[in-house]
Amino acid sequence: MVLFSGLFFILAALLWVIVYVRNKENELKCCTLLVLGSGGHTAELLSFAGGLSAAYSPRVYVIAKTDQISEKKARCVEAERTKSARQPADFFVETLPRAREVGQSYVTSVFTTLIALLASIRVVLKHCPQLVICNGPGTCIPICFVAGFVQLLMRQRTALVFVESICRTQTLSLSGKILYYGHIARVIVQWPELLKLYPRAEYLGLLS
Repeated sequence: MVLFSGLFFILAALLWVIVYVRNKENELKCCTLLVLGSGGHTAELLSFAGGLSAAYSPRVYVIAKTDQISEKKARCVEAERTKSARQPADFFVETLPRAREVGQSYVTSVFTTLIALLASIRVVLKHCPQLVICNGPGTCIPICFVAGFVQLLMRQRTALVFVESICRTQTLSLSGKILYYGHIARVIVQWPELLKLYPRAEYLGLLS
């Protein structure tokens, strides 16, 4: 028990040092982490990314290891930003194993989620984002859990924002429900009808 307590204290101290140093390095910027899904999810989130000012940098795009299309789209958005703003590129692309593949059983997804969780720890501690934006894919759950834990443990100000897909008109997606009921992220919906079921959610109109 004493050994476990000592290890936990050492880990907490290391986390504090990492987060403190990162925050000092980026005091004038807002490191923004964007979790890309695939298909429509990627298109929606990249439309948000395109509207971010240079203050929201560096931008860190997190994608599933098997999702090469989303990576190409993210790089295209950044190339266009660099061309139009005439500023050097300030972004990173990080890959994570999927927490759950389409059609995968919930039993086996427990193990793949744990693997994704460990990979998320590396990404979050590497970049220490002040803002996390996601909109649907299961990949965002481990990232949000880790970012939320670091925020709680280190008292770091990290805004976690989940923008529900425009396709969800009746209920939240599974990712949205987890983040909403877990009080982990600020949940934004694009249809006012959803506020009747989820009163803590926020409606800002159609964003996509």
